[in-house]
Amino acid sequence: MSSIFSSIIAGEIPCHRVWEDDDHLAFLDIRPIQPGHCLVIPKREVSYIFDLEPADYAALWAAVRIVEKKLRNATACSRVIVSVIGWEVPHVHVHLIPTSDISEFQLPGPCEFEASQFETLAARIQQAKV
Repeated sequence: MSSIFSSIIAGEIPCHRVWEDDDHLAFLDIRPIQPGHCLVIPKREVSYIFDLEPADYAALWAAVRIVEKKLRNATACSRVIVSVIGWEVPHVHVHLIPTSDISEFQLPGPCEFEASQFETLAARIQQAKV
């Protein structure tokens, strides 16, 4: 099933494009956390970022880097927060959020986790297959 981002790429749904190349598109988020909040997406629909082929993964981050520089220069922000959540739309997308102070981005709070569980969890991760 085609995602809303595939419809945007096809021109079926309008967006405010800020940059694109043959394989990627960057546009303003319609529900911005801060003015200038952009999404960078590959034009080929893949649901999960770690399912991208290594070359496509590297190319996505190169595109993100270009858009980050443009965004920082255009907004005069101090830093651009990068967020990859991966649940909202089943199409890989990277959020770029311009900020000048940490208060401009809500960080999630810590989860409940007992200190005694760290060692067990670390061992499970170390022993997990790649």
